[in-house]
Amino acid sequence: MAWGAMILKMHAFPPSWIQPDWPAPKNVRAIMTTREGGVSLTPWDSMNLGDHVGDLPEKVQLNRALLQDRMQKQAVFLQQVHGLEVVSLTLDTAHGVQADACWTTSSERACTVMVADCLPVLLCDASGRWVAAAHAGWRGLAGVQGRGILEALVSRLPLSEDNLSSVMAWLGPCIGPQAFEVGQEVRAAFDDGSPEVSALFAPLPGGKFLADLAGLARRQLRSLGIHQVYGNDSQLPWCTASQSALFFSHRRDSRVLGQTGRMAACIWLEA
Repeated sequence: MAWGAMILKMHAFPPSWIQPDWPAPKNVRAIMTTREGGVSLTPWDSMNLGDHVGDLPEKVQLNRALLQDRMQKQAVFLQQVHGLEVVSLTLDTAHGVQADACWTTSSERACTVMVADCLPVLLCDASGRWVAAAHAGWRGLAGVQGRGILEALVSRLPLSEDNLSSVMAWLGPCIGPQAFEVGQEVRAAFDDGSPEVSALFAPLPGGKFLADLAGLARRQLRSLGIHQVYGNDSQLPWCTASQSALFFSHRRDSRVLGQTGRMAACIWLEA
């Protein structure tokens, strides 16, 4: 079958892809890819969407075309650098803009972040006026002097402090507290002396810890006034490192295979 014909036949999402279970407005759509449903070969098999991980460019482009055909929406792929830059997506926004979060009020573009252990965070408001997405690894969550990627994103959204209660968030799969071994420097980046933060770092021998990345994000969202949080509850089924058949994991795969693919979390508005 020719590639073009293949694309035309693939509007439905593969069964393993995750459609968020949350009370978003009817005009808000979202999807989280898994490693299934694409054309890439080992170690990127098969739905690799990252163009910076050594996969054949033609495979990546076809996978991205398959994603966009299934969504029937233009996904904008950012150049993610674990930083604090936020971009507003418009019709003129091109692929590769350097940012780790994006938002839009346009129904012509899908906010998209790529992950392979980091946490994808999707946001919308109760009236369906805007959508947003953030790439939240531990560096992005910790940020600089208490201002991380979630704080940076919320500061750019078209809302005021008195309507943060209308914002809802969905957390996708990430490396879980069963597998995310970190050093003292990571704990120190979040440590504010509170028992709540301490509980998100389980001590290991040798001064290491198991960190709860999704738990840290939930705490930060609550501190921002966002209490409607759905999705990843830090349980094993959400752990990218533990679910090798379903998810890419940079930490798990790169040590053995040298590289791995990237999944994408996308959120968009229907007109």
